[in-house]
Amino acid sequence: MIVFLIILVASFLLQIVLPWWIIVVISFVTCGLVGKTGKIALWAPFLAIALLWTGVALFKSIPNQHLLASRVAEMLSVKTWWMVLFLTALLGGFVAGVSGFCGYQFRKAILHKKPNS
Repeated sequence: MIVFLIILVASFLLQIVLPWWIIVVISFVTCGLVGKTGKIALWAPFLAIALLWTGVALFKSIPNQHLLASRVAEMLSVKTWWMVLFLTALLGGFVAGVSGFCGYQFRKAILHKKPNS
């Protein structure tokens, strides 16, 4: 739960001033430092970013009756605006999840001690 909250809050605040891919750095570092298991390191960032990006997209899309999202949906040949929303959340969540899992595995590889022969 703590990994989820750290990633959610840090991503929200840092994406205001930094590019979208800051989620990769945030997920990697957070799961590398606080991730307890591989399952948590994969799913907590995925769900945090999917929720964050869905919320922000709806916040920006609802006031204009989904006009831009509908036009992007036409360009991508997906028919409806909510499919663009779904694809956005899925892509962001996937990037964050993979990054978090890599951060967790990196920590395990660094901390793993080799037995002396």
